[in-house]
Amino acid sequence: MNQMSIQDLKAQLSGAVAAAQSGETIVVTRHGEPVARLGPARSADVHWGRRVGVGRLASAITRGTNGRSLAALLDDRGDR
Repeated sequence: MNQMSIQDLKAQLSGAVAAAQSGETIVVTRHGEPVARLGPARSADVHWGRRVGVGRLASAITRGTNGRSLAALLDDRGDR
C-alpha cells in the first residue's frame, strides 16, 4: 500500500490510476494524515483471464432450435 499526498496525486494522476487499475491501493494523505484510498474498481476475487473481451459471443441455445435461438429465448422469456 503506497502513500501519496494530494499534491503528488494531482501531478501524477494518470500513473496513480494505472497503478490502481493493476491492483495497487494508494492511500491519499493531506498534511501527513490519510484522507482517502484509491484502489481497483473490480473486486480482487474475480479472475480476469488474459483473453477477456477477445473473441465472439456464441449462442448458448443451439440444439433443437434449427438456428432460431433468439426466437426460442424470447419465447421462453414470455411477458417478463
